Amino acid sequence: MAKNEFLNAQWKNLVMLNYEVDAAILKPYTPAGTLLDLWEGKALVSMVGFMFLDTRVLGIKWPWHVNFEEVNLRFYVRYFNGTEWNRGAVFISEIVPKSMIALIANNLYKEHYRALPMRSSITATTDNHTQFLYEWKLNGTWNKLGATASYTLVDIKPGSPEEFILEHYWGYNGLSEIKTMEYQVEHISWQTGLVRDYVFDADVAALYGDAFKPFLEKEPVSAFYALGSDIVVRMGEKIVVGK
Repeated sequence: MAKNEFLNAQWKNLVMLNYEVDAAILKPYTPAGTLLDLWEGKALVSMVGFMFLDTRVLGIKWPWHVNFEEVNLRFYVRYFNGTEWNRGAVFISEIVPKSMIALIANNLYKEHYRALPMRSSITATTDNHTQFLYEWKLNGTWNKLGATASYTLVDIKPGSPEEFILEHYWGYNGLSEIKTMEYQVEHISWQTGLVRDYVFDADVAALYGDAFKPFLEKEPVSAFYALGSDIVVRMGEKIVVGK
């Protein structure tokens, strides 16, 4: 394991549904020192489902915690480090099937994980497409997020909506009114497949609060599928605003 690496894994088969929201509802979640990163003047959040595969924490594969699903709700910020702008993601909620993962991430990175029963499926169609489905059980009901995407993969184009959503290589979490956790995420630029149709059926209010209900229960502004790749998450560092 190289120096400063906290987590190594593969993030594969990412389904991302992107919604425009009122920027005001993101203000309580925006870490100190960061600014909302807008797409054509719009504040976006993404519902993301994907597979964590071949997971190693501090170089160790922990039994029964190597391959698992994750579903998260995230939005986008930027931070000026004194010389350049870093573009990053902030996670409002992250769902995984293992309580130990939630415990470690919440304590070390101040993430917002919760453990729920989860399952996933991949179904090939007869017309050069694949259906990816992620499900999680909340209050006795299976919620779902999924998409049907083309087998044909293409590179992300500079300046495209896909680049804005997918090309974030930093994570930020608020620690206090003046402190923020910053960590770097490394991976190659992902290839994407055109999404033909999608599904998001969930109890939004119970998961994320009433403020998100009007926005996540309408049609998304875009839907993306990304193949994914190997990733590295570096050890986090604290930013003190005004220091």
